Amino acid sequence: MADEIPTSAFEPVAAKAYRALERMIVTLELAPGSVATEGALIERIGLGRTPVREALQRLAWEGLVDIRPRAGLAIAPLHASDWLRVIDARRGLEIVLARSAARFVRREAAGDFQRAALAMHNAVVAGDVIAFLEADKALDEVMARAADNPFAARMAAPLQTHSRRFWFRYKAETGLAESAELHVALIRAIVEGDENSAALKAEHLMALLRLHAEVAAGR
Repeated sequence: MADEIPTSAFEPVAAKAYRALERMIVTLELAPGSVATEGALIERIGLGRTPVREALQRLAWEGLVDIRPRAGLAIAPLHASDWLRVIDARRGLEIVLARSAARFVRREAAGDFQRAALAMHNAVVAGDVIAFLEADKALDEVMARAADNPFAARMAAPLQTHSRRFWFRYKAETGLAESAELHVALIRAIVEGDENSAALKAEHLMALLRLHAEVAAGR
C-alpha cells in the first residue's frame, strides 16, 4: 500500500463525510446514474445526518449529485465527451495555480509537495489506483494552499474531482506511470520556484489528460 497523505485529526465531520462520499463517486462505488438515499449513505459511511447532508449539498453544487426531494439522490451520469469539456475548463486554472504556487511556495509547503510526490511514486510501484487518486487529491490541495489564490482554487477543485472520476473510468488501468511522471515534474518545478517551468509542466499534464479524453470520447 502506498503512503497516504494523512488528513488532520481535527478535520470537521462534514469534511470527512465529503471526502468519503467524493471517493465513492470518483471510484464509481456509487455508480454513475444510480440512485441512493440519504439514509443509506449515512449508514454506509457511519457519520451523522447533518454532516452527510452538508456534504451532499456541496457535491450537488459541484455537479456530482442531483438532490431530488422525495425521490432520492441521483449520482451524476458519466459521458465520455464531457471529459473534454472538463479539461478545457480546467487547463487555464491549473496553469495559474502552478505558476502562483512556484512564486509563493514556502518551506513547509515544499515538504507537502514532496510527500505527495512520494505517495504518488509508491502508488505506481504498488499498482494501487486508489492510493494514486488520494495522492493526486492531496497534491491538488497542497497546490491550492501554496498558490495563495482562493478564487482559482475554488473554481478548480470540482473540475479536478470530475477529472479524477473520468480518469478512473477510462484510464486508471494503464495511465499510472505516465501521469505520475508528469505530476512529479510539475512538483519539482514548483519546489524549485520556477514559475515558467511550472506553468509549462501544468500545460503538459493537461495536454496528456486531454489526449486521454479525446480517445475516450472516440470510443
